[in-house]
Amino acid sequence: MSTAWLQRIGTATPRHDVHEAFLGYARTLLASDRDRQLFDRMAERSGIAHRYSVLRPGRLAAGEVDAAGFYRTGHFPGTAARMALYETEALTLALHAVHALAAPDDLAAQLARVTHLVVASCTGFTAPGLDVQLVDALGLPTDVQRTVVGFMGCSAALPALRVAQQAVCANPDALVLVVNVELCSLHLQESDDLQELLCFLLFGDGASAALVGAAAVGAELLDFQSRLLPGTRDLITWDIGSQGFEMHLSGLVPSRISEALTTERDRRDPGGLLGDSRAGQIPLWAVHAGGRTVLDAVQVGLALPPSALVDSRAVLQAVGNVSSATVMFVLRRMLATARPGERGVALAFGPGLSAEAMHFRLAGLS
Repeated sequence: MSTAWLQRIGTATPRHDVHEAFLGYARTLLASDRDRQLFDRMAERSGIAHRYSVLRPGRLAAGEVDAAGFYRTGHFPGTAARMALYETEALTLALHAVHALAAPDDLAAQLARVTHLVVASCTGFTAPGLDVQLVDALGLPTDVQRTVVGFMGCSAALPALRVAQQAVCANPDALVLVVNVELCSLHLQESDDLQELLCFLLFGDGASAALVGAAAVGAELLDFQSRLLPGTRDLITWDIGSQGFEMHLSGLVPSRISEALTTERDRRDPGGLLGDSRAGQIPLWAVHAGGRTVLDAVQVGLALPPSALVDSRAVLQAVGNVSSATVMFVLRRMLATARPGERGVALAFGPGLSAEAMHFRLAGLS
């Protein structure tokens, strides 16, 4: 039976850095000095310096939310308008991530060999979908086997890689293109609720692309584990509303993650998230940068040293939480800097509350 390797990763963000503009806009929505001071304090502690959007920030002094007027005070767009923008902008950003995989000539040769396409996204829907758009835009064969992983939230990258692993293990000639694209900024709500604004503070737009095949380059995909945490179904919800998708992110999420990982860290059995290893035996941790408190919860729950989450915190600072693509940004940093032969675990969390884990071993630079 062949093994599957995460051979290359490309990432992309839009060109508009909106983090500081959002901080200024959010302050105008909060009614009390107390809420504004609390928002400022939480923003300063967030660990985020930049977030990117397909929408260019507007002139706050002129009452603009974005320069194109997509968001207009008192008249935020409905879901149909948001999905129409997703249909064009998601493809553009996804293509940037694919083109970041390799130089043009090398990439063309790789794409000619692609047999499977896996697309993950939770921030938009169209039909024909992004998978079909990518087939046409990249010139992939019309008989490429397509899979869409939808609405699994921030954890979706690891199930998408699991689908890719299964395809390669079943057929060593398979080459799988895995694409994650999220346009979180298309779901901004006009709200004066402090907790909602702190949630919006976390998210940005981003995309990743990866090639998974049988050639021993990059990171060997060893094992996948999935866990639904009991009593957590309402802690992360993502509902389709009349004005975009509406997220609820409970403040209890970090503590429940920490509790679950505390239980998992010493199990040492194949069915656990960490498999038959203890946390202290694993040198590499590619953890979804869902927010500073999520990363703190993972560090505490697994009793990890601060150095273990350096890559995750760097991604959080550089792009914020880009939902399902985030852990791929972390893995890309790791592939470029970690030592060959080292083992690692990738962790991501999503609605459910779900915890997804992927065990991997590095072969070296691609």
